[in-house]
Amino acid sequence: MTDRTLDDLGPVDYLVVEFPAGKFNITGEAAEQLLKLHDAGIIRVMDILVLQKGDDGVVMAQELGDLEELGDLRRLEAELAETLAEEDVSHLAAAMAPGSIAVALIYENLWAAPFAAATRHAGGQLVANGRIPVQALIAAIEADENLVAAGA
Repeated sequence: MTDRTLDDLGPVDYLVVEFPAGKFNITGEAAEQLLKLHDAGIIRVMDILVLQKGDDGVVMAQELGDLEELGDLRRLEAELAETLAEEDVSHLAAAMAPGSIAVALIYENLWAAPFAAATRHAGGQLVANGRIPVQALIAAIEADENLVAAGA
């Protein structure tokens, strides 16, 4: 972890982004935005895997360095911690559709690291966390707008 200690570690999250058949692109605008977050010190990219799920459900995982077309993501390759075990790969791929390809991203939330360390020093521990999907927020806002429009 370079000049940081485990005590300084921020919350670590993951996400899996599945691409439609024939639409996989790891070097486009999403990669550019990921690098901006990393370079700004908002996140630290810990691991990136490309997951391919065959029609038979068998999953093949490739590390970032195994790919030929990396574009600017190549500069992250030396910094990756490669944190995932085989069981983790199976868990991440469980939501994927057969015949699809996805990118699994594991990242540390550097913006939250000082708060996380301070709460640990005070004896606190994380007991729950989660995500609210953007689609759910949009649906809730639209439902509220529809109620207002209907006079409710």
